[in-house]
Amino acid sequence: MTVFTHLHSRTVVLRERNIDTDQIIPARFLTTTERKGLGQHAFSDWRTQADGTPNPQFPFNDPANADAQILVAGRNFGCGSSREHAPWALTDLGLRAVISAEIADIFRSNALKNGLLPVVLEESVVDELLANPGIELHIDVARREVVLPDFRTFRFPLDAFAQTCLIEGVDQLGYLLKQAPAIARFEAARDEIAPPHIQNPTAIPEVHHAS
Repeated sequence: MTVFTHLHSRTVVLRERNIDTDQIIPARFLTTTERKGLGQHAFSDWRTQADGTPNPQFPFNDPANADAQILVAGRNFGCGSSREHAPWALTDLGLRAVISAEIADIFRSNALKNGLLPVVLEESVVDELLANPGIELHIDVARREVVLPDFRTFRFPLDAFAQTCLIEGVDQLGYLLKQAPAIARFEAARDEIAPPHIQNPTAIPEVHHAS
């Protein structure tokens, strides 16, 4: 994962509601554990027509959206089956954030573990963004804010641990590994003050009987 503190990008819009994980990355592409390359299969059934040619109406086929890193989608984005391939595909597609009025819990958890920021805003704000594709937004992870071009600012929920991992550019395991020196210091200090039977659980404490 890379450090994620701020993001300034144009938006790409999918107005559909209830976009599930099978639409994000169809099941036939789940035969790999490699993340690289999954982006070309993201929304595969929508990106191509029946004859296999690109669908010119689909937003991700529009060259104008090639550099967009923020997806704005209809309510209940990421519903359906639990598959970590979904955020893998979106990040490989170049996205760093998804904005919706509602994001499915399991998808949200998987996204945060993979450096994809799920942003939930009020439906009226999301409706405005859906109606104006391609506008530039600024996302501040530390302040948990989305700033519109007219400088209106909207806060979004983000738990403290996920926020820390994004800002430091680590996943959960990476965060724990970074704490190794502190854990070692704690263990050493505990051993210095612990009684012998705690330092060595096999040691039997000496018992003194009153005379």
